Amino acid sequence: MGSNRVVIVGGGFAGFEAARSLRKAVRKAGRDTEIVLVNPTDYFLYLPLLPEVAAAVVDPRRVTVSLPAALKGVRLALGTVHTLDIDGRKVGYTDPEGGEHTLDYDRLVLAAGSVNKLLPIPGVTEHAHGFRGVPEALYLRDHVIRQIELAAATDDQGERDARCTFVVVGAGYTGTEVTAQGPLFTSAVAARHPELRGQRIRWLLLDIAPKVLPELHPRLSRTADKVLRDRGVEVRMGDSVAEATSGGVRLKSGDFVPTRTLVWCVGVRPDPLVEDTGLETRKGRLVTDPTLVVPGHPEIFACGDAAAVPDLTRPGQLTTMTAQHASRQGKLAGRNVLASLTGEPLRPYKHHDLGFVVDLGGTQAAANPLRIPLSGFPAKVVTRGYHLAAMPGNRVRTAVDWLLDAVLGRQSVQLGLVRGPHVPLDTDSPELPRTPGVERG
Repeated sequence: MGSNRVVIVGGGFAGFEAARSLRKAVRKAGRDTEIVLVNPTDYFLYLPLLPEVAAAVVDPRRVTVSLPAALKGVRLALGTVHTLDIDGRKVGYTDPEGGEHTLDYDRLVLAAGSVNKLLPIPGVTEHAHGFRGVPEALYLRDHVIRQIELAAATDDQGERDARCTFVVVGAGYTGTEVTAQGPLFTSAVAARHPELRGQRIRWLLLDIAPKVLPELHPRLSRTADKVLRDRGVEVRMGDSVAEATSGGVRLKSGDFVPTRTLVWCVGVRPDPLVEDTGLETRKGRLVTDPTLVVPGHPEIFACGDAAAVPDLTRPGQLTTMTAQHASRQGKLAGRNVLASLTGEPLRPYKHHDLGFVVDLGGTQAAANPLRIPLSGFPAKVVTRGYHLAAMPGNRVRTAVDWLLDAVLGRQSVQLGLVRGPHVPLDTDSPELPRTPGVERG
């Protein structure tokens, strides 16, 4: 048995599961195979709970799982991949301190994930806050607390109103969950400031789509819409931002909304690394066959948001960019990599969606497990049960955080974080780091 090296790019849902399943398969087969995972952080991020981090419900450590601890036997190469030499079978990456490194590989798994999807709207890059990682969530939490506290400190009613206005763009999963958590969070913070008694705190949710959560069953969409409106959120479907400034946003409808907070949750697109490979892409995603192999390159596999995997349950379609598909594709990629090394047949990817869950804060949620639409508290139980089952670690600690939040209320203080290169919205800018390996369910 010869020694092989498998390099996995990205430690999100797809990359994490690929490394875990490959490690398990290699040990079972007794092969001498080195597995190297390249990722810019030393943790796996459980992205679906990020809105609860931003709202001070869950500690940020709960949504991060140590890669060295969870993937014993897998070598972590801390850094961001910037070049792929397909012919030479080499991966080039830059570590967090700027050092350049190269890795040879016998098999390559591309699970680079996705980045923020930007639109050519004036001022968005400069004034909007992205929401794709722990630094962004913590920064947003700090920023929101800061606005409430600055509002309490001023006697200028116009400034106070602007600081107490929060605009979220994008009514998909992330935007809806962030907005749903928002009023509960700001109410708790504002309650500590008697100066703000009677002050209106506005949350606006904007999207050009005709309804909230357009991907879900109409009943679940209506449930989310009602929960938001009952909390005082101004849900404006068919409208969005035309221009962002330091003093507010101008909407496509012509209205100007004075605000100091614009949260960008419009969606994601595959990591630009995919286009840089020079391999065939479809909708920005790397083309694969059903076994996750890149055509013409049997040594390269792709999975997750970065891969255009045929959906065998919907002929002619691609699998959607969700954590549910990413994690399952990662597991199959790991098994198929070993099969390719041992000469065994590769299995095709086929998975029927099991439904989705959307946490709406408090006791509210919307879910459709096995296509059964649920709302309210039953959906909340299903949603939290799903997350605990899906998380690869920190389950007990997360459950304890939920319990403490329900019994004692949320603990929130301003930590003094400032906007910097680790919370960029423009993830394509050459001077800013990318965050590969992130997928959203």
